[in-house]
Amino acid sequence: MKNEKDMRKTVKQTAEKGLKGFTDEERDAMKERAKEMRKIEGKSDGESDALAKIAEMWGKDHTMAERIHALVKASAPELSAKTWYGMPAYAKDGNVICFFKPAQKFKTRYATLEFSDKANLDDGAIWPTAFALKELTSAEEEKIATLVKKAVG
Repeated sequence: MKNEKDMRKTVKQTAEKGLKGFTDEERDAMKERAKEMRKIEGKSDGESDALAKIAEMWGKDHTMAERIHALVKASAPELSAKTWYGMPAYAKDGNVICFFKPAQKFKTRYATLEFSDKANLDDGAIWPTAFALKELTSAEEEKIATLVKKAVG
C-alpha cells in the first residue's frame, strides 16, 4: 500500500500528464450520496427527499421526472421513493431498482431512466439497463410502466 508521500506524487504526476479526475458533476453526486447515507442513519423520509429533488429540476427534466415518479408509483406501489446520488430513485427492500438521471445534472443531451442490477430485466445474455429520454408520450409511458413492472417482478 502506498504511503501519503507516494500518493501525493502520483496525484501530481497525473495532473502533469493532463489526466483529469472526477468532473464537478461527479463530485457533486458523490457528496449527495454521502448526505443520503447520513440521512439513512437518521431515518429521513425518502419520498419527500425524492420529491424535493424533482422540484429542483426545471424544463423537460422536471416534467419527465414528475411523470416517471407517478408512473413508477402506479406501476409498482411496492417500490419506495428515495434519492440515490442526488437523483430520484425507487427501491425494494432497500435496494435501488431504478432511478431517473436528469440531463441537466451531468450536462448531457438527454435524461435517462436507468435500472440497477437488482432489477429483473434479464433477457438472454444481453439486455439494456439504461433508456434515453427526450420526451414522454403515452407510448413511452406504457413502455416505462411495463419495464418497471418487469423489474420488480
